[in-house]
Amino acid sequence: MQKWRITFVDDHGETINEVFECDECPDKEQAAKLIKARLLPVAAELDLNDLEGRTADASVKELKSQNSIQILGITPI
Repeated sequence: MQKWRITFVDDHGETINEVFECDECPDKEQAAKLIKARLLPVAAELDLNDLEGRTADASVKELKSQNSIQILGITPI
């Protein structure tokens, strides 16, 4: 499995690099779900109400608006 470095700004304004294993390069939506699962495991289990399926990149938007986390980039290792 390929390793990917996801770079993001956390809720304190610090740039963080986390490494995840995925078969293919995750898009920002998949990256948001991976970050939520690792950093906010309880929030990752919550339902996004009716946003998923109706709003493009629902997890990305929810991560930014609710947790002040913004994804900056995804690079292979």
